[in-house]
Amino acid sequence: MTRLTITGTAISTEDLRHHGDQELAPGLLDLAVNIRRDEPPGWLLSRIERSFRTLKGYPDSTLATQTVATRHDRDPAEVLVTAGAAEAFVLLARALQPKRSVCVHPSFTEPEAALRAAGHPVERVILDPPYVLDPAQVPDDADLVVIGNPTNPTGIVHERLAELCRPGRTTVVDEAFMDAIPGEPHSLAGQRLPGLVVVRSLTKTWALAGLRVGYLLAEPETVALLKQAQPLWAVSTPALVALDTCLARGPVKQAEREAAEIAVLREDLASRLTQLGVDVTAGSRAPYLLCRVSGRADIRDGLREHGVAVRRGDTFPGLTSEHWRTAVRDAESHQILLDALTSLL
Repeated sequence: MTRLTITGTAISTEDLRHHGDQELAPGLLDLAVNIRRDEPPGWLLSRIERSFRTLKGYPDSTLATQTVATRHDRDPAEVLVTAGAAEAFVLLARALQPKRSVCVHPSFTEPEAALRAAGHPVERVILDPPYVLDPAQVPDDADLVVIGNPTNPTGIVHERLAELCRPGRTTVVDEAFMDAIPGEPHSLAGQRLPGLVVVRSLTKTWALAGLRVGYLLAEPETVALLKQAQPLWAVSTPALVALDTCLARGPVKQAEREAAEIAVLREDLASRLTQLGVDVTAGSRAPYLLCRVSGRADIRDGLREHGVAVRRGDTFPGLTSEHWRTAVRDAESHQILLDALTSLL
């Protein structure tokens, strides 16, 4: 079942700007933010620190752009480096003039927030469980469609998104978590499809939220349009060095190995949560799980009292105060979560 919610000037009550970092407080175990390590690895920090010696000069994105292009077998003219994925969504909202914008939910809310801030009315296609999109559910005349793959917070990988792409429509696919899936199945990053824009970041895999670095892949005409809307020197030299470093062959292989390890941990955690009576959304392939305990809107607050921070679910359109998202971490962190839930349930 799918619900199409039309929302123009009347904005619903969900706080689109709420994100996992707002759940944190000193002393809490962080299972609210989907960052896979406590700090960037040493080899990456060394490269970033060496870049400080060059800060006198203005940033030059040429090398990083070429590295992104090589990584995804694209032409450099199809690449735009950005100050994280968030900047990419803002640029799209500022540069495009859609007549009918549709965001598929539940999903990351920043793209919708950016569209609204730019004055665009937004319609929502709200998916019910199992949260898998059939392209036919998107209105045929929608000329801007935004969806995550895998989707945050459900972790679902959509297999038919290429069917959304057509002349006259911009299809924005947020692949911020795609590199957390072994082999990156159903990624569109290497495909040239009409109107396709793929957005990626380094935040989650390499613990670089504070550096703000990402990129998008699109047709050269779209990249040129977005570049005109982007401030000059928007991405810092350290961020460009991080991008060039993390997309080299060795780090890409390391990320894939770690993704396989995360998949094992995720399946174990999902099984143990289910045994406790938690309703875990099936099919997640991302480093997080969407959870719910029917009739218990107090679980998130209860977990905080036990020293565990998870991400609230009711700010994602289509979800409720009973929903919450937990990051997949390590066995020790999972046991702390499970022990707290055992006390609450």
